[in-house]
Amino acid sequence: MQDNAAVDTSSRFSTKYIADNEKFLGWAFLLPAVLYILLLVGVPFVLAIAFSLADVTVGDTTLNFVGLQNFARIMQTPEFWQSLRNTFGFAITAQIITIILANILAVLLSSDFRGKWFALVLIMLPWSTPIALGAIGWLWLLDSKFSPIDWVLRYFSLLGGEGALLGVPKNLYYLGKAQLAQASIIMVYVWRMLPLSAVILLAGLTSIPQDLLDQAEVDGSSFWRTLFQIKLPLILPIMIIAILFSFIYTVGDMAIVFILTRGGPVYYTHVLPTWAYIKGIEGGALAEGAAIALFIFPVLLAAAILILRYSRRTEVT
Repeated sequence: MQDNAAVDTSSRFSTKYIADNEKFLGWAFLLPAVLYILLLVGVPFVLAIAFSLADVTVGDTTLNFVGLQNFARIMQTPEFWQSLRNTFGFAITAQIITIILANILAVLLSSDFRGKWFALVLIMLPWSTPIALGAIGWLWLLDSKFSPIDWVLRYFSLLGGEGALLGVPKNLYYLGKAQLAQASIIMVYVWRMLPLSAVILLAGLTSIPQDLLDQAEVDGSSFWRTLFQIKLPLILPIMIIAILFSFIYTVGDMAIVFILTRGGPVYYTHVLPTWAYIKGIEGGALAEGAAIALFIFPVLLAAAILILRYSRRTEVT
């Protein structure tokens, strides 16, 4: 009996020790996330590196080392450089528009008004909608023949008539002309990322101490002075994080471009993810597709490090 009691006491002591051991609990809670990253991110990433340094194709997956030949080959094609320009051009332009509109939206939502909860629900719909479904909706809105946007423009005599502001043709062919297709993709990126950025900035605005705002009001600070000299500087670190998250998401997204244009007309709306898919999967050149997909990784990593370092410097204590 004494031995059993001793065993029970030792077991309880061991369990209590484990439950109070912060180092053990920390690793125990981190382990599932680490395994998830290693299995679903790390392994494919290493495999992509191996493919990019070999002559792998869909028909032959033998890893024959060829060095940097795949990178040199893709850099000699105009499609790659167009995709690279589009990737950064779309992302940067979309982030500038998104962060301006998100600040306006966050300021409006930070005030109390009737039906605010309903407005928040409507604003979050683009983010909560599956990206493929949303892109298909935009594909219909931007249709070359049956676009309701063109119908509205014709109704107000802005399109499809003599002296019309947008020209005589009855349709603008948004996805059939290079510049209009690029502008349409940027617009859809903004539509997709605006809700999340606005909610993140709204959280930052609502976290500003009310005493500080009351003091500014007592001192006679106007709305614009309070906004630009108090609110925006205080939420700048949060704003930078929102930009970083949105930028990385936009650069890595291929669904919008693939569904709307598949890189067309010609190859003028390709981004690196879509060109990597077309080249590696549909074209069968897995090695070149992997090289295209990997090309942007060091650039994104450097951008993320710089943005995060700048975010830490802008923190107000």
